[in-house]
Amino acid sequence: MKTDNTELFEKASISKAVITMVIPTIISQIITVIYNMADTFFIGQMNDPNQVAAATLVMPPFVMLTGIANLFGIGGASYISRSLGAGDRDKAKRAASFSIWGAVFVAFVYGMTIYMLSPWLLPALGADNNTYGFCVDYVFWTIAIGGIPTVLNACLAHLVRSEGYSKESSIGVALGGVLNIILDPIFIFAFKLGVAGAAMATMISNVVATIYFVSLLNKNKDRTVIKFSIKNFSFKRGIPKEILLVGFPSFIMILMGTFSNIILNKLVVSYSNQAIAGMGIAKKIDILAFAIANGITQGVLPLIGYNFAAKNYARMRAAIKTSFVFCLIVSIIGAIFLFTCAVPVVKFFISDAETVAYGQHFLRIICITCPAISVTMMIITIFQATGQKTKPMILSFLRKGGIDVPFMFIMNYIAGASGIPWATPISDVLAMAVALILFVPYWKKMNSEYKIG
Repeated sequence: MKTDNTELFEKASISKAVITMVIPTIISQIITVIYNMADTFFIGQMNDPNQVAAATLVMPPFVMLTGIANLFGIGGASYISRSLGAGDRDKAKRAASFSIWGAVFVAFVYGMTIYMLSPWLLPALGADNNTYGFCVDYVFWTIAIGGIPTVLNACLAHLVRSEGYSKESSIGVALGGVLNIILDPIFIFAFKLGVAGAAMATMISNVVATIYFVSLLNKNKDRTVIKFSIKNFSFKRGIPKEILLVGFPSFIMILMGTFSNIILNKLVVSYSNQAIAGMGIAKKIDILAFAIANGITQGVLPLIGYNFAAKNYARMRAAIKTSFVFCLIVSIIGAIFLFTCAVPVVKFFISDAETVAYGQHFLRIICITCPAISVTMMIITIFQATGQKTKPMILSFLRKGGIDVPFMFIMNYIAGASGIPWATPISDVLAMAVALILFVPYWKKMNSEYKIG
């Protein structure tokens, strides 16, 4: 028995297959970024740099929920798509069950741990007397209470996409994002809850999105391999190892990104809360261009993995080439737009003059690295889709934390707050160079062994 999307994976034109898979994913990524930016926008409308700074300071532990979702979701999606390409639906079912229940368990443990350690963790992240209370509220609602739905929502989106249902996956992600945008002003202003209201809105939106995915899978239970039955959960057949090793680079990328952001926040907040608020706004805006490239790579992963397992190497190569072109075009356009429109874009979020000055300066520096990021992300995705483990792990480590943190200290010493953001383009260009060094020989080897050159 094959999935409903066998035609899309095997026979549709490459451009149609890639567009069908990536466009909904791009849209959902954009909406996700917009709703993350909406938190910053609505909090910023109170014109209180302390609350904007608090939301920025607690973002690293919150983002780690995405890392957990990627660990089980991307690892599971790669394994499911390869299992379906090889015609093994039973293994795909067991992989889905392991991904779902593994994600739920780890999210619960993580959420409880972070909340209990808050009195020590938050000051270590840079919270002071002006921001600590706001940080505690945000952690409680988004991580302690909202950890499981946040992880499960994102994990299920990856798994549903692995069967070719990119549109349905994106609807779930978009649903949570749109709802969050609607709820933000209600909780922040109407209920006068400030940053705690933004956190509640995020938690509720992720709960609703998770309910959507559960309903979708229950409705299609006779066709999908993604089921919630615990009887399919298994540690056998190498399933945990395969999922976790393939998903681990995506987790490492988030982990190292979190470590990088913590160091960045600690360095920048030492100058002022306006500086950290400006950096927070700039980074959230810059994520928009990154999210589009990420949407392309996540969307095309099942298509590459399916055809790799089905040994349709010519089609796999065509999908990779097409996706590379899309990534580069979009990232270049995004970089140009953000660089030229930095001032009005930052002013859209907050009117505090000092915060705007920091924000536009930071944004113009970090946005120029968008094309380099897109190349590295695409190469990591190719490695993950084809079951490679060591290479994507190396690149994930280098992209964030491995290179940029030392350069943050160097640039801070050389140029102070204005120099710190230069660590981002330096590290991303170096990571891209390493990615190409690893990818070119691998690509040539595939062309030779699979005779697709």
